[in-house]
Amino acid sequence: MSENILEEIFIKRSQQKKKTSPLNYKERWFILTQEKIAYYEYDPDKWKRKGLKGSVDLEKIKCVETVQPEHNSPQERMFAFQIIYDEGPLYIFARTEVIRAQWIQTLKESKYKQIFFIVIHIFCRWYCKNMNRSQAEELLKSENKDGGFLVRDSSKAGKYTVSLLTKSACGSCRHYNICTSVQGQFYLAEKHNFNTIPELINYHQHNAAGMVSRLKYIVSNRTRPPSTAGLGYGVWEMDPLDLTFIKDLGTGQFGMVKHGKWLGQHDVAIKMIKEGSMSEDDFIEEAKIMMKLRHENLVQLYGVCTKQRPIYIVTEFLSNGCLLTYLKEGLRQHPTAIQLLEMCKDVSEGMAFLESKQYIHRDLAARNCLVDTNGTVKVTDFGLSRYVLDDEYTSSAGSKFPVRWSPPEVLLYCKFSSKSDIWAYGVLMWEIYTLGKLPYERLNNTEIVDQVPRGLRLYRPQLANEKVYSIMTSCWIDVTEERPNFQEMALTVQDLLYELQ
Repeated sequence: MSENILEEIFIKRSQQKKKTSPLNYKERWFILTQEKIAYYEYDPDKWKRKGLKGSVDLEKIKCVETVQPEHNSPQERMFAFQIIYDEGPLYIFARTEVIRAQWIQTLKESKYKQIFFIVIHIFCRWYCKNMNRSQAEELLKSENKDGGFLVRDSSKAGKYTVSLLTKSACGSCRHYNICTSVQGQFYLAEKHNFNTIPELINYHQHNAAGMVSRLKYIVSNRTRPPSTAGLGYGVWEMDPLDLTFIKDLGTGQFGMVKHGKWLGQHDVAIKMIKEGSMSEDDFIEEAKIMMKLRHENLVQLYGVCTKQRPIYIVTEFLSNGCLLTYLKEGLRQHPTAIQLLEMCKDVSEGMAFLESKQYIHRDLAARNCLVDTNGTVKVTDFGLSRYVLDDEYTSSAGSKFPVRWSPPEVLLYCKFSSKSDIWAYGVLMWEIYTLGKLPYERLNNTEIVDQVPRGLRLYRPQLANEKVYSIMTSCWIDVTEERPNFQEMALTVQDLLYELQ
């Protein structure tokens, strides 16, 4: 059983009752552990907790923030905060500002630690769990590589140590504790602080910065999982013999896509690139950059197999498949307004990250998004359209060109930018709110190319209210500079989501 980190009696506001109802506010006994926050009924006379009323896994929490008190709030409801998670918000009132601040800070730290726990256990080859100092030295010396290193659990609970072998000191091992600054950043050398331990390790792989050597070679006591973008560990070229194929997922622009396993244990999607469909050499160079793009709303590129033909692109596998199919078939029950807007939010946040990296998608649409087990939407195939060799796909006159998702400047001049991605995002929102209908369904491509530059726009879907539709139409402004960027779009969608909740 997990150890309790914090316990407190809070007033919880029900999300199901009218604000004016006295039943809306109830005292609950809240307990925070390493995995979740739970709340219980309690007996104030015996100071004893009773039945469990609800809980939230930390991995589902999206943000924790203070809330301004409502007008004329009583003293006991002056220090509000909310925990936003997948199913909605928990709205809580603390007795004092100090208690509120303590819980918000601890929740944020606990949330980070859990994400870090998942990341380093799944992806970081340099992390060796449950290894002590002498075992680390034995492993490093057996590898006998100058600059060989690993990260292990420290003797202090919750802390980590970098163990490093250097031949410049007669093959000795040095051990460096990873410290935390008052701002919550991590460092080995005080002048070089980082928000995450993977970022710290990545920096010291290229810079000694006070250590006897930079971290040159990863030494591990476990099987290597796929290297992942944003972490920068391992090689981007994968061995095709490490892949097994389970079943076909369908055929894409470049060829067959299969569900497979890497080393028999990690689920992956494998795109088998049909020869002649892609400018392969250009893509292979770009893949090195694409692997560095990591975000929870982007489909992760794990690596490529380029030593044989066809070449393989190996990516994260998402069990609910293509968003377009999910909209048409997966949402069998009538979807809620929050469900639909959450999908829009997911895409906007993934695209905002791409935009921040000066990356243009060029083919954003529901067919190029995937859905994971939890219903989270992730953008895929970003930038791949640049490597298509099919004239019908690369020319706006071609039948395969994404005409229905393209703004006037693309239809007329093939001028792509992050603002043309914004236009496509508005069309994708329309797809979501029509549950997968074809945009301009009664028109052919020639008619669309003729009429969109003259002002034709998609109608308001039945499931979209005026506020949602106004977000769509803001994406379809003729003047490119007046369209919002994705950072603004993500904030707009998030604000509307808060209103709905």
